[in-house]
Formats: sequence, C-alpha cells, structure tokens
Amino acid sequence: MASLAKFPNYTNQTLDSRRISHLHSRTKAFHGQISFRNSNLSFNLSSNLNSKRSSRGMRMVVSASLIEPDGGKLVDLVVPVGPTRELKRRQAERLPRVELERIDVEWVHVLSEGWASPLRGFMREAEFLQTLHFNSLRLDDGSVVNMSVPIVLAIDDATKQSIGDSTKVALVDRRTNKIVAILSDIEIYKHNKEERIARTWGTTAPGLPYVEEAIKSSGNWLIGGDLEVIEPIKYNDGLDNYRLSPAQLREEFEKRGADAVFAFQLRNPVHNGHALLMTDTRRRLLEKGYKNPILLLHPLGGFTKADDVPLSWRMKQHQKVLEDGVLNPDSTVVSIFPSPMHYAGPTEVQWHAKARINAGANFYIVGRDPAGMSHPIEKRDLYDADHGKKVLSMAPGLEKLNILPFRVAAYDTKKKKMDFFDPSRKDDFLFISGTKMRTLAKNRESPPDGFMCPGGWKVLVDYYDSLTPPETNPKFREAVPA
Repeated sequence: MASLAKFPNYTNQTLDSRRISHLHSRTKAFHGQISFRNSNLSFNLSSNLNSKRSSRGMRMVVSASLIEPDGGKLVDLVVPVGPTRELKRRQAERLPRVELERIDVEWVHVLSEGWASPLRGFMREAEFLQTLHFNSLRLDDGSVVNMSVPIVLAIDDATKQSIGDSTKVALVDRRTNKIVAILSDIEIYKHNKEERIARTWGTTAPGLPYVEEAIKSSGNWLIGGDLEVIEPIKYNDGLDNYRLSPAQLREEFEKRGADAVFAFQLRNPVHNGHALLMTDTRRRLLEKGYKNPILLLHPLGGFTKADDVPLSWRMKQHQKVLEDGVLNPDSTVVSIFPSPMHYAGPTEVQWHAKARINAGANFYIVGRDPAGMSHPIEKRDLYDADHGKKVLSMAPGLEKLNILPFRVAAYDTKKKKMDFFDPSRKDDFLFISGTKMRTLAKNRESPPDGFMCPGGWKVLVDYYDSLTPPETNPKFREAVPA
C-alpha cells in the first residue's frame, strides 16, 4: 500500500503506510484541449480523449470511463456486515471513550465513505501540517493529492488524560451515547487554534460560523488515527436515501451510461439562473462530443450557518425544480454531500472540488465567491469574488479535474427570464441577491416571472412561514433591499 512521503528530520514525522490506499497504475491518454470562448467566458477543458484520423483529418472521440479517485482506489472505512461488526462493537466498549459533537459525526461520515480518499482517518500531525501549509498531501511515490481543509478531531485535557497509554479509543456520539467508530494507532498532538484558523480562513476575526461552532470552545489537543466505523452513518431524517456514497454515485453514473459527470454544489435554493448554468453546461459538453453528460446536483448537507435555508427545505425545493421540468431528471442525479461547511472561500472550494473527483465527477462548475461569506465584522465580502475559480485552476492535485467557471446570469427584464448577462445592455438586467430573494419569500411577495419555478418558490415561502406564523404579526413586512 502507498503512503505519504517521509519528511526531513526537522518535522520528526513519518506517516504510516496504512494511511493511504494503493495507487493503481494509470493508463496514458492523449490530453486534448477543448476551448469554450465568448465575450463573457474563456477557459480550457483538459479531457482524456482518444484520437482517430478520418478522411477529413483528426477526429476526437471522447472517453467514456469515469475519473479515477484520488489515490487510485476509494477508501471504505465501514466494518462489513457480519460477525466482525459485532466483535468491533464489543471491543469498542472496553476502550477509552472520546465524545463526538454533531460536526465530528459528520466528518466521520465523510471519511467513512471515501470522500477524502486516500485519507483513512482523522489527521495525524504531519497530515494536518501539510493540509494547513500546502493544501495537499504527498504520497510515497511523489504524487500529490489535494487536501485543503483539516479533518481533525479535538479533545480536551481530561479526555487526553483518560486515554493514557492506550493506542485505541472508541468514538461515541455525545447526543445518543452510541458507539460510532474505533480510532486506532492514535497520535495526540497540540491543537494550535490560532494557526489553524488563520491558515484556513485567512483571518482570525471573531464571528466565523464554523470557528464559533466547532473550534473556539474545542479542546487543546487533536487526536489522529486509523478509523473503523462500526456501521454506516444514518440521520433518520427522511433524507438518508439521498445520501449516496461516492461508490454508490459511481455505480449510478455507470448505470446511466455517463461519459462525463459535471458537479454543481450549492447550499441555497435553485433558481432559474442556476438551472441555466447547468443546462448550458450540458449543451456545451454535448457540442464537444460527449454523448451522455450527467449532472450531479449536490447540495451540501452538513453544518451550515444559522441563516441558511435548512437541508430538508432545500431538498423539497430541489425536488420541485425537477418536477416542474426546470432540470431534466433523466440527466440529473440529486444527492447530498455530507460535509460540514467552513465558509473558507478559495481554501474550502478546493475541498469541494476534490471530494467530487472521488464521486466520479470530471467537471466542476464554480461561480462567484464560492464557499464565501460576508466579512464577520466589516461591511464587505471576506474573499475576492474571483479568487475561488482562479485558485481551482492552479491548485495542486486538481489537475485532472476540469474547472467550469460560471457565466454571470441575471434577470433579463426585456425577455422576462434569467439569461446570461450582456454588458452591452446592462440596464436591462436585474441582479437579485440571495438577501433580496430571502426577503421577498419572508414577505410572501413573488419574484419576477421566470426567476424561479412556482413550485420551488412556494417551498421557500412555506419555509419562512414556518418560522414566523402569520398570526404573530400579519401586517409586518421587511423592507426589500434594492
């Protein structure tokens, strides 16, 4: 099995070869360049193509195989059904216990299904440092895989003391007292919170949602090791059937005969501008020779900040988008991405893209200010709106992923629908921000015709109605931002 490369003596760290899956040999392919160009968009798509000459010259034939996961093989850390599972459960009952918060359980879910392949557990110190400082992990053959956000587990002094000399611990969901996993060959090291926050977010300003939720009051130590998850993580919220693992998604794409998979992540309701971007991407892929490109509509399902629309309501809204025919169900797979949200801008968007490689996506749609948020103190965006897509085009370990930057979509007041922005008639376009969309829904006011499908808009209105029953203050309406 492959491992991360050994480091010079000043790090005093080497990584166990069991941490990284075996690297399969890779088939060499011709890398053709497909260019999409117009007044608003210019980028290259590097695709694996087989070349074939005809009487008219060179003809490109698109390969139909799915992209290889990082490390060559998907990681699966769930103990198989059978006697071994019960044996592991009994073993865990005799081990020192580490309690997991909600976000910790979400990370166990992410790790267990291979979204972070080739990572096999919570990070040890050398993996943590590589992630913080290089946004990548180096394998023992010299190759690099992207890893931009730390996947770590914090413990406090009392828990560290209770572990003592044990090389294994049981991970227990604090909310249910249920044993979730065993962490083996553990390493405990200092949790430098300030360094972690500064390197991940580029600021230590107070008010960062993930920091407030998961880091600020967490322990002063981090514990890493190899993970064995007793059974698949389930939430029993009626949405588990949407939580397809990377292996299940790959199986679904192959069943549908996909020769390209393009992923679109979102944490907001889908409006017709989003739909335009997705349908236009499919059209362009078809024009370039793909026969059956499949859209992975992949809403984030882990922790999100308090003012985001909850997952259950977003999934209802996405379903209406499909029912109303805004997106084609035959060429769309809707699934939930279990990761928590950092709101760490260009750093985090690399993680979002890397995880989709492991799910089989070879194209990733990226838009304005991906994974960004407003500055928690100052009245400005925390990150430059264009840096996310620029970073993705240069990020180490993402070379095999085709990055598709958004074209800017806005509401065309002449055509009465969402369309790509035309600078030559900029006064005809209306930009409806997320804040304005939410305010309209809270006020039970309708957006312009063609902004969102009626069924999807009704779900959004119903959500805000559920927060503020009409009888509370039936005459109150928020001012709609310009």
